[in-house]
Amino acid sequence: MGRAVFFLTFVSNYCLLEKGIVLKSTGSRYRVLYGDGKIIDCSIKGKLRIKEFRTTNPVAVGDNILFEIEKKTNSGIITEVLDRRNWILRKASNLSKHSQIIAANIDQVFLMITIILPETPVEFIDRFLITAEAYRVPAKIIINKTDLYGENEMAKMEYLEALYKNIGYECIRLSLKEETNMDVLKQLMKGKTSLISGNSGVGKTTLLNAFNPLLNLKTAEISNYHKQGKHITTFPEMHKMPFDGYIIDTPGIRGFGVVDMERNEIYHFFREIFTISKECRFNNCLHLDEPGCAVREAVEKGEIAFLRYKSYLNIMDGDNGKYR
Repeated sequence: MGRAVFFLTFVSNYCLLEKGIVLKSTGSRYRVLYGDGKIIDCSIKGKLRIKEFRTTNPVAVGDNILFEIEKKTNSGIITEVLDRRNWILRKASNLSKHSQIIAANIDQVFLMITIILPETPVEFIDRFLITAEAYRVPAKIIINKTDLYGENEMAKMEYLEALYKNIGYECIRLSLKEETNMDVLKQLMKGKTSLISGNSGVGKTTLLNAFNPLLNLKTAEISNYHKQGKHITTFPEMHKMPFDGYIIDTPGIRGFGVVDMERNEIYHFFREIFTISKECRFNNCLHLDEPGCAVREAVEKGEIAFLRYKSYLNIMDGDNGKYR
C-alpha cells in the first residue's frame, strides 16, 4: 500500500509530455518556449546521447524537445531531443575531441565581420563558411562598422565583398551608427530563424538591441590594448524580433575549428575549388602538389583567390584524418 501511494504521488508531480523549442542553453539549464508563448526552465533527465558525434552540449538552442513539467517546482525535465534538420557546430577547443553545437534547426546564418576594431581574419571567414556549406545551412556575410572605414579599409572591404560575391555569398554592408541597410536585413530575416555569429566585438548584440530595444542586452567597448571585443554574450540565446522572426545571438568566437570532415572532402565545401576540381587529371586530387591539378593552375591564373586557397591549405594542414 505504501509503495502504491508513493508511486501515485510521484506520477502526480508530473504532467504529460509537452513539446517545446530551446531558447537558451547554459550547459545545465535550458529556457524553453512551448504552448501559446509560455516559457519554462528545464534540466536534462539522465544522459542524452546524440548519435552523430560527441558533443559538449547534448541540447542546443533551436532544438525541438519533449519535456515533462514538474508541478511542485514549475520546472521541466527534458526527456528527448527530436530529429534536427540541420545544425552549426565547431571544435569545442584545441585540445578537445568533442564538438560544440552552436545552434540547430536554423533557416540561415549570418556571419558578421569587420575590417577593423576588430579585424576578422579571412581564414576565420572561410572556416565558418565551409562549416555552413557542409551542414547545408545558407550563409550570408554582414560587413559591419562601415562608418569607421577610411580609404584603406574601404579598399579591403570592397576586395573581400567582390571575392565572396563572386563565389555566391550575399554580402550586406552595415553601419549601426548610420542605420545603413537595417531594413535590408529585416527583410532577409523576416519569418525565419537566423543565427548571427562572428568574432567578439563585431556588433552582433548591438544589432539585436537595434532591432528590439526592449531586449536591452549587455554590450561592451572594444579593448584599447588588444583591439578585440570582450565576451559579453555568455551563452547562445534565441530572441523573438518585432518583424516576425527569431535571431540566435551567440558568444563571440576567436577561433573556429572545423569538425567531422574527412581530409579528402574538405575541398567540396570551397565552392570555387569544388567546381574547378572536376578538371583535375586525377579524381582523388587533393590540390596540393599532384600533377595536372586544375585548382593550383586556377590559383596561379587568379581564377581562384590566393587567400581562399591559403585557407584551404591551412585547414588541410590542421589535422591528420578527421577534424573532430
